[in-house]
Amino acid sequence: MRVVVFDLDGTLVDSIGEILESFSATARAFGLPFEEAAVRALIGRPLRETFRRLYPGEDPDPLVAFYREHHLAHLGERARPYPGVERVLGELRAAGFPLAVATTKRTATARRLLLRVGLFSFFDHVQGTDGGMAPKPAPDVVVAAARAAGGRPGWMVGDTALDLRAGRAAGARVYAVTWGAGSPEALAALAPDRLEPTLDALPEALGLARAKGNG
Repeated sequence: MRVVVFDLDGTLVDSIGEILESFSATARAFGLPFEEAAVRALIGRPLRETFRRLYPGEDPDPLVAFYREHHLAHLGERARPYPGVERVLGELRAAGFPLAVATTKRTATARRLLLRVGLFSFFDHVQGTDGGMAPKPAPDVVVAAARAAGGRPGWMVGDTALDLRAGRAAGARVYAVTWGAGSPEALAALAPDRLEPTLDALPEALGLARAKGNG
């Protein structure tokens, strides 16, 4: 079975604002500068790596701990599925596609967010980078998500260059959506199989429109 694997933040769920606020709160708590553009460019990377890049010379562990506490305390307060996501996921489920999530978040946190925004039931498996799993752009989390959902990665759907590179490394085709953290220009430079402003074109990319048209 070819599994459709999705990134979470910025792809399925409009949660970038919550992520930025948690980074901003962390910076304020430790008396550090906060630059939104710099943080946006690093969304999707592991927290320790992100804080090391943002604040060289700072011990990242207290920053990571504060961020996680703040983020969990406010998880899902403002986040919502992007327009049309529930409809598209429903179409894919009805057509028999196995669906999975592959995210840099911890698995428990990702599941909690999906439950809060009403998307959890659409997925066969939710996979985070727990237990030392290599993060994107390594393919590990994409492959693990697809295997747990019963197959191999067929498509990787994401909003950052990390998602696209991980999908390609996993042997999947890649669908880039431009409503998340990644810039359209940066995504286009990687020549994804599909570059779209929303998920609306995903069923057609998977052949559903063609199949219906052929009766």
